[in-house]
Amino acid sequence: MTEPTPLWVAGGPAHGAVPLPVTHPYDDRPVGGTTYATEEQTERAVAAAHGVRHRAAALPVHVRADALADISRTLGERAEPLARLVTGESGKPLRWARAEVARAVSVFRFAAEAVRAGSDEVTRLDASKDDEGRLAYVRRVPKGPVLAITPFNFPLNLVAHKVAPAIAVGAPVVVKPAPRTPLSALALGGIIAEVAAEVGLPPELASVVCVPDERLPALVADERLPVVSFTGSEPVGRAIAAAVPHKHVVLELGGNAAAYVSADYRRPGDLEFAAGRIATYATYQAGQSCVSVQRVYADAEVYEDLTARLVAAVGALRTGDPYDEGTEVGPLIDRAAAGRVHEWVEEAVAAGARLLTGGVRDGATYAPTVLADVPPRARVVCAEVFGPVLVLHRVAGADEALRLINDSRYGLQAGVFTHDIQLAFRAHRELEVGGVIVGDVPSYRADQMPYGGVKSSGVGREGVRYAMADYTYERVLVLTGLDL
Repeated sequence: MTEPTPLWVAGGPAHGAVPLPVTHPYDDRPVGGTTYATEEQTERAVAAAHGVRHRAAALPVHVRADALADISRTLGERAEPLARLVTGESGKPLRWARAEVARAVSVFRFAAEAVRAGSDEVTRLDASKDDEGRLAYVRRVPKGPVLAITPFNFPLNLVAHKVAPAIAVGAPVVVKPAPRTPLSALALGGIIAEVAAEVGLPPELASVVCVPDERLPALVADERLPVVSFTGSEPVGRAIAAAVPHKHVVLELGGNAAAYVSADYRRPGDLEFAAGRIATYATYQAGQSCVSVQRVYADAEVYEDLTARLVAAVGALRTGDPYDEGTEVGPLIDRAAAGRVHEWVEEAVAAGARLLTGGVRDGATYAPTVLADVPPRARVVCAEVFGPVLVLHRVAGADEALRLINDSRYGLQAGVFTHDIQLAFRAHRELEVGGVIVGDVPSYRADQMPYGGVKSSGVGREGVRYAMADYTYERVLVLTGLDL
């Protein structure tokens, strides 16, 4: 029997007492396993993070920057086995797993660059006579150790987005990965431990521990972890925020992302491009992305042409074994998730929606699906499908499109396909979302840009520099009696 993957408690390997097996979503075969941390191991991880917080905050810039750069380099050197690990535990096709690893490499590189660039400020205060001879030096210091709770859909990169900024600012971090996909986070924990030993990072700076759901509330409530960064479902996120209102809580929650295709978007190649991008990013990760395209609003002038192209593009996508290089859409995380998606699609069809392609379930795999004429209160429209399902709507111009995009409890990102710069700025002004992507799908994310939502999509921002700011506060030093 294969030895379980170790947890990382205060930077050292550890094994708990209760096994946590990990299976492949496509066919349920074992792909590895780890253990749940004991209460003593969890306490040791938290105590270590709390105990090293002052030392971590005082780490020189070159130590933090060199460590982040070395982690990035090591991730790149191990990219293929890491990608296969991501595919094994999450079920995403290799092509997307490789892209995820590449993004994690970039996240740590961006963090290293941000540390070296610095964020401290110096400001003269002698703008009035009473302040002559005074100078303010402002530095950002960590709010304290971070509890990072990560989801299954990006088991490596979303961990990177929490860990890299924490190391960058000198904040200890305790990672609690999703129980279905812990192996990628544990692999990253091993790399961090290796690098820490080489460059002089305190080993207590990072822990990766698997904790059963019933023990999560106590971990969230622990006063030694004043920052909680959570990515996952809205109900859990809201429960965390309600439980610890005095803590700094960052929430990256759900979405039902929309794209608008304007009537002006019909130059040669436009609709072909839009259809291809929408088809790909409505179904990538099997639709299990908060910014997966779910709703498409198209002006009447382009609706029929776009629909025909979209149905053809979605219908041509290849499902199957995620390890197969030709597979474009893999399984959902489990059979229950696929069953829920199928239930929602059937519910919409029963209410009058037209099924244009897809609508077929095979175990945990759900065929990429396009629906039209869906009633506005159907769950595939107003809730987060989190599956490879796309809903088409015909609209009579930008007024209607922007109103319908905003008619959602979510507000993560939106895409607007247009060449009209006035419409682009209007969308940016009026859409109640964290990001407006012009000329592309709402799924676009560069790892260095601010990323997050409004309304029920969460609070706070990720993106390396923005997460670094979220994990810190300004501390000012005023010098008096200077000859300025």
